[in-house]
Amino acid sequence: MLQSDKAASVGLIPSGLFIVSVYDPKTQASDGYLASWVQQISFNPLLIAMAIKPGRPAYDLIKAGHPFCVNVVGDHDKTFLKHFWKGYDPAQNPFKEIPNHLGEFNGLIIDQAKAAIECVMVSSSTPGDHEIIFAEVKASHLMNAESKPMVHIRKSGADY
Repeated sequence: MLQSDKAASVGLIPSGLFIVSVYDPKTQASDGYLASWVQQISFNPLLIAMAIKPGRPAYDLIKAGHPFCVNVVGDHDKTFLKHFWKGYDPAQNPFKEIPNHLGEFNGLIIDQAKAAIECVMVSSSTPGDHEIIFAEVKASHLMNAESKPMVHIRKSGADY
């Protein structure tokens, strides 16, 4: 079977849309990226897994052990999503024009998100072209309870 044929059905696996953000208090640098591969993997301890391609924004800070935040995009406000969807100049702070604040674990929380999950990496694995980050949930914040989380379905499982 052709790879493109296999990828057509794989792309139909629904996922959420998230902005993963990280803040370095020493340098006051912020970084982040649009993610769709995030999933809860454990109840006790409360753990999530997320896929990230090495070299993506925020990768080095997360791998260095900085707390990070998974901001859940809701259907009530997607204005901040567009900024990450189209990409941004890596020399610029991607959160400069996006209202945000730091959580109790220094996770960078987007004020307009549906919810935010502050995490710390506990381990990782590289099974393919993306690295899987396993992270413990340290805190969570529900800001827009009435909105529904955004769901994303790709055209193909072969690319974004």
